[in-house]
Amino acid sequence: MKKRNFVATSVGLAGLWAATTTSHATPKAKASPGPTLLTISGAITQPNRGALDPAIDQMMGKQGIQFAYAHVLDTAALQHMPAVTIKPTLEYDNKPHTLQGPLLTTVLAAAGVGSSAGSSPVQLVLRAVDGYNATISLADAQAWRMIVATHIDGQPMALGGLGPQWAVYDADVLPAFKDKPVKERFGLCPWGLYHIEVKKA
Repeated sequence: MKKRNFVATSVGLAGLWAATTTSHATPKAKASPGPTLLTISGAITQPNRGALDPAIDQMMGKQGIQFAYAHVLDTAALQHMPAVTIKPTLEYDNKPHTLQGPLLTTVLAAAGVGSSAGSSPVQLVLRAVDGYNATISLADAQAWRMIVATHIDGQPMALGGLGPQWAVYDADVLPAFKDKPVKERFGLCPWGLYHIEVKKA
């Protein structure tokens, strides 16, 4: 993975990401009571929180994120979802590690995002706490069986490490990645994942 530079000077980023909808829909479901770990915004149909508040949502605001509504998930919500286990070789020590968490498509379904792109291709912008982001298609996320890992080697992933979530696939078994050098396999896998923007073409 390329070296990730912390986004400290993001004043000019606010105009790069426009809200994906002008709807003024109100939240349809109650958000979980715990601290939010993952926010999903954009082309969703099951929001459970209102618009971004630039006074409160400081990091998202500084990274140029905007939304009229979103779906938020806490630890309990993520752990309630069926978990999948993968064992990819990681670039950081060139050893296999056990990663566990729900499929990315399962997480998106909680926000009302279907697993089929339908008539319009769907793009996902996966954003990490340091501002690193990767854009993939929903179709690829499904084909790669990408997970939102919450545990590594049986332990919860910590903020300050690879967590609290990591959008990742088992690169060792995927034809698109398995023959690449290990350090080139995970550029589309932001660790420290905290926001997903769903965009329809």
